[in-house]
Amino acid sequence: MNKPINIILRIAEGITAVSVTAGAIAFVKERVDEKKSTMISPPNISNENKDDSSYGSLIVEPREIGFYEQYIKRPLDCTLATGAAIVFSPILATTAVMIRVKLGSPVLFTQPRPGRIDPRTGKETIFKLYKFRSMTSEIDENGELLPDNVRLTSFGKKLREKSLDELPELLNIIKGDMAVIGPRPQLVQDMVFMNNTQRQRHTVRPGLSGLAQVNGRNGIEWEEKFKWDIKYIDVGITFRNDIKIIIETFRKTRTQEGITDGENATSLNFGDALQKESGVNMTIYKFKQEEARKIINKAEF
Repeated sequence: MNKPINIILRIAEGITAVSVTAGAIAFVKERVDEKKSTMISPPNISNENKDDSSYGSLIVEPREIGFYEQYIKRPLDCTLATGAAIVFSPILATTAVMIRVKLGSPVLFTQPRPGRIDPRTGKETIFKLYKFRSMTSEIDENGELLPDNVRLTSFGKKLREKSLDELPELLNIIKGDMAVIGPRPQLVQDMVFMNNTQRQRHTVRPGLSGLAQVNGRNGIEWEEKFKWDIKYIDVGITFRNDIKIIIETFRKTRTQEGITDGENATSLNFGDALQKESGVNMTIYKFKQEEARKIINKAEF
C-alpha cells in the first residue's frame, strides 16, 4: 500500500523540482532583461498620450509597481505553467491525437500576436501564439478560406467550450511571451486600430485569462474589453487580484459564458467591428490592414 503512495510522492517531488527550477531561471532572466532595458520600471498606464489611431512608438513614463509584480509574478507564472504542462501532459497528448484524427494536420495553430511593449522602442513585441487547432482548412474555388462558422466543426466547438484549445499557451507562458493573468493577446490586425489609450493594455504581458474574460469575454463590446484590461493594470497588479481572476476563470469555464459574441462563430476583429458600428473609411481600413501585414512580415519569432 505504501509503495504506490511513495511513487506518487516521488513523481510530485520531481514535478515540483522541475517547476521551481523553471521559475528560478525565469527570475534570473527577468533581472537580466531589466539590466538591458533603459527603463527602471514598467510604463505608467495612467499617463495620457495622444488619443489617435496611428500606430507608432508609445511614449510612456515609469510608474511605481509592487513587489509582487516586479519580483514574484513572472517566476510564479513560469513555475505554475511548467507544473501544469507536466500534469496535463496526458490531456495535451490525447487532445493532439484527437485533433490529428478529426481535423488532420497541423495539430497546433500558430498566429502572430502583440505582446508587451519594449520600453526601448515603444512598440509591441510580436510573438507566436500557440493554440490547438479547432477549425478545418477548407477553401473555396478561389483558394480563400471558408467562413469561420463553416470551418468550425462540432469537435472544434467542444474544444473551445472547455477552453482546451488554449492549453498550448502554457508554452507561451514558460517562454515569457505571456502571463497566467493579464489582458488577452489580440490580433496584430486589432492592434493597428487601437488608439494610444487602448494600447496601454500592452504595457504588461498578455495573459491566459484576464478581467475582460471573467466579465463577459467575447460577449461584450470591444471598448468594454479595453476598459477592463486597463483597469487590471490601473488598480494595481497584486497576488490577491490575480487569484480572484483565476478562481472566476474556472467558474466561467464551467458555465461556458461569453465564448462567442452571440452572432458569429468567432468574434469580429476590432477593425471589422469599428467598420460595422461606425463606418470606418474603407481607405483607412485597407491602410490599417496593410500596416498589420507589414508588422507581421517584419516580426522576428
